Amino acid sequence: MVAVFLKRRVNGERSPLTLAWCTALWIGLLGNWPLWQRMAGMPDFAGAGGRLFIVLFASMVTLVLGALFSLMAWRVAVKPLLSLMLILTAPLAYFIGSYGVVIDSTMITNALQTDVRETRDLMGWGLLLHVLVLAVVPMVWLWRQKLRDKAWLKRLGWNLLSVVLALVLGTGLGALRTADLASTLRNHKVLTKMVSPVNAIWASVALAVQKQRAPKGPPEVVGADARLAPRPEGAKPPLVMLVVGETARSENFSLNGYAKPTNPELARLPVLSYRQAYSCGTSTAASLPCMFSHLGREVYVDRPTHQETLLDVLQRAGLAVLWLDNQSGCKGVCDRVPNAQAINPARADHPLPAGLCGADGECFDEAMLHDLDARIAALDPQRVARGVVLVLHQMGSHGPAYFKRTPADRKPFLPECRSSALQQCPVEDVRNGYDNSIAYTDHVLAQAIGWLGRQQDRFDPSLLYVSDHGESLGENNLFLHGMPYALAPDQQKHVPLILWLPPATRSAQRLDSDCLSARRDTPMSHDGLYHTVLSLSGVQTSIYRKDWDWVGACRR
Repeated sequence: MVAVFLKRRVNGERSPLTLAWCTALWIGLLGNWPLWQRMAGMPDFAGAGGRLFIVLFASMVTLVLGALFSLMAWRVAVKPLLSLMLILTAPLAYFIGSYGVVIDSTMITNALQTDVRETRDLMGWGLLLHVLVLAVVPMVWLWRQKLRDKAWLKRLGWNLLSVVLALVLGTGLGALRTADLASTLRNHKVLTKMVSPVNAIWASVALAVQKQRAPKGPPEVVGADARLAPRPEGAKPPLVMLVVGETARSENFSLNGYAKPTNPELARLPVLSYRQAYSCGTSTAASLPCMFSHLGREVYVDRPTHQETLLDVLQRAGLAVLWLDNQSGCKGVCDRVPNAQAINPARADHPLPAGLCGADGECFDEAMLHDLDARIAALDPQRVARGVVLVLHQMGSHGPAYFKRTPADRKPFLPECRSSALQQCPVEDVRNGYDNSIAYTDHVLAQAIGWLGRQQDRFDPSLLYVSDHGESLGENNLFLHGMPYALAPDQQKHVPLILWLPPATRSAQRLDSDCLSARRDTPMSHDGLYHTVLSLSGVQTSIYRKDWDWVGACRR
């Protein structure tokens, strides 16, 4: 069938279907090289039988692409649409092949919300090479072809015939190995998300449907009954600092048993590190809104929500709330409360110290700690008198350019990978770069605790640190994060959770120190963040759940 559509006309002109099937062959066999490489390395497809199944599966993928592209085989549209497919496939092949990512609606959301700094880190010669070979070269051939088309009704008939024949032949090939095909689709769902560019098209459509179904208008009010609990005479207002980490995984914290000393400063401070904490998602776009929702992961991921966040409830109760961001934004979480970027100094006449921010606009996380007193002074004084909640959204360990996340004088683990193409560096160098970023987070947290300690004459301070998700560092040939939650390895979900509660705060909060320490191996999750912040900030509301509060079980 393919030979019929590839046949060259006598006068040198080609049918649009010829271009469609040539492109399907190119993308199916070459553009999906990461998929064939992944399958070739899996034990399930070892031996002659396994290799034969890979060939059969590749044929089915090519036929599906041929059917899809046949719908585009119209004289005016075929070249632009096929060019778009090639342009989509080339970077997908690079990112899937280099980092082991899979493409779903969450990954598309991540891509759409990526800022210039993050995009710059992902660029490299490998991406350029993929675009040149997989997109530019076939596009040059494509646009040089002369087309002669049939009448539109005949063209419609030929296109539909091409679709039907491709699907029938693909179904027939699948029937030859039905059991193997069913087992592959059931046990290796990740493979279906690696078929480019169908994965990106399907994920984009799914995302569009999700957004269309999302409720419109202002967010649903949550915690309308929120109010501050009465404080005893002479009691100090709370000062809660919530540090939202980025891409930190629990197993690389020496506080949790990691062999390399990644937490030298926190190890000297009276902090509690909870070793069995798990995230709501495997990407910032998925985790961050879920962390600040009262619903919990199981409910949140299954229903479209347009609700007020934890910060809205805290503000409604009368507290001063401030979100400081050193990343690509708060994903809507902080839209209705005071917020600022780390790069912006607290006052125009009081700029950030030299070395905290580069010429490209990227700042180290310490920039968020600069001039916090002035930032608080700029908030509503009546709210400040009732209590303050500060949220610091880190750049943290955001990859793949881990080496950019740490100042030159804070790199205890060398040599480190100095490239964004992680797969080209020795794994140990990749982990050194990543561990340097963890050690720098350790320093930032220690500095934050130092500042909080100096506020004890005015406030009862506390610090909570938890990462939004984890990271893969080459395990099973996976890098970065963003795998579908059900398929993601533990490294992308197991996150660090650290609390600092000085004696005065524990006393004011009626928290038992022995109980807090005894819970360090108790399973916890992002579900508890909302309720823990409510309790530490003294906010009472009917949506509070003590059983999800990380410290609730230890309150006398």
